Amino acid sequence: MKPIQVGLLGIGTVGSGTFKVLQRNQEEIKRRAGRGIEITMVADLDVARARAAVGEGVQVVNDAHAVIANPDIDIVIELIGGYGIARQLVLEAIAAGKHVVTANKALLAVHGTEIFAAAHAKGVMVAFEAAVAGGIPIIKALREGLTANSIQWIAGIINGTTNFILSEMRDKGLDFATVLKEAQRLGYAEADPTFDIEGVDAAHKVTLMSAIAFGIPVQFDRAHVEGITKLAAQDIKYAEQLGYRIKLLGVTKRKAQGIELRVHPSLVPAKRLLANVEGAMNAVVVNGDAVGTTLYYGKGAGSEPTASAVIADLVDITRLHTADAAHRVPHLAFHPDAMSDLQVLPMSEVVTSYYLRMRVADEAGVLAQVTGLLATAGISIDAVLQREADEVGGEGSTQTDLIILTHDTREGTLDDALVQLQALPTVLAPIVRIRKEELS
Repeated sequence: MKPIQVGLLGIGTVGSGTFKVLQRNQEEIKRRAGRGIEITMVADLDVARARAAVGEGVQVVNDAHAVIANPDIDIVIELIGGYGIARQLVLEAIAAGKHVVTANKALLAVHGTEIFAAAHAKGVMVAFEAAVAGGIPIIKALREGLTANSIQWIAGIINGTTNFILSEMRDKGLDFATVLKEAQRLGYAEADPTFDIEGVDAAHKVTLMSAIAFGIPVQFDRAHVEGITKLAAQDIKYAEQLGYRIKLLGVTKRKAQGIELRVHPSLVPAKRLLANVEGAMNAVVVNGDAVGTTLYYGKGAGSEPTASAVIADLVDITRLHTADAAHRVPHLAFHPDAMSDLQVLPMSEVVTSYYLRMRVADEAGVLAQVTGLLATAGISIDAVLQREADEVGGEGSTQTDLIILTHDTREGTLDDALVQLQALPTVLAPIVRIRKEELS
């Protein structure tokens, strides 16, 4: 059979890695796919850079529409990113009857419902393994490997930039701003790192995993999103003393009332494998009723790790593109007419446990006052750590830190209690609240 022809939109870091890996391993890939896979046309605004990356024998243009319009192109890879032109091009490729491979988690998390519906109506595939956790095949695991299971929960470190920053803050005792500058110098953080450090990138990814795990539409707008910009070095230190490490987690859970969908810093027990994922690495823990807990670990970004996932999608489409559309794996694992109407829960209804740090006056009765107020609210305490005043503020200090770990409680209940605690004259600074995930 003649090779399947692929058009590539955008040849930056991931695009050039995809071209290189596909060339390097072409014989092995052909043996797996059953026919050759060739990138024969590339669109990039920087034509000179694109031509240098692909060499002779590949048509290079500066107009992505020309790639989509080419009748010889079977599959379009979209690696442009963002919500704007990428959405237009993906929908245009689908309308032209092309299969699509994309690494664009932002696009799918926000416009996935529209894109998957268009692809289903046209009988083409949209594959997006590279959109979540780079080289880790977590989408395939959720869509196919764990299909026998009722997925109970997923928790993942799915942003390498923030994990690098938190690892450095813990190892070196440095504050967030200092480590962010170092991460930017080393190339782990973008010049504008907002999407990473504010948790948006992780929220895009967990939105996609949640849809596949629970058979619900993608609902990024309902995700609760918090980043790491407000984390203090002392909280990382106190968490360590209590036997925990702080990680930015994407969490989605099945509950009787609906689905939890949230991204925020979390205390994770130091003995858990997830707590020991360091640097820019990614890891996802999935709990299914039959299989129990499974862990997926690897590089979540980078040229060739992400290319690994892009090419896996190319192979899948090559194997399946002649198959009847009804017999392919559905985009979100569940058939479109069998999607669930389970609602994403508001954060006030989420039940979890908490770490609280209060800067309080170092005087008698404060601890009793605080614990009494929590007890009145029905919030049970798991552990209390009180620092010596001179350890917190130096010799002669009249302030100290009170650290409380709670048992599970409803977030709305804790919110109400925190308002009352903050109003106490002996509480001297804004209360720090970090959620805790036992992951058991």
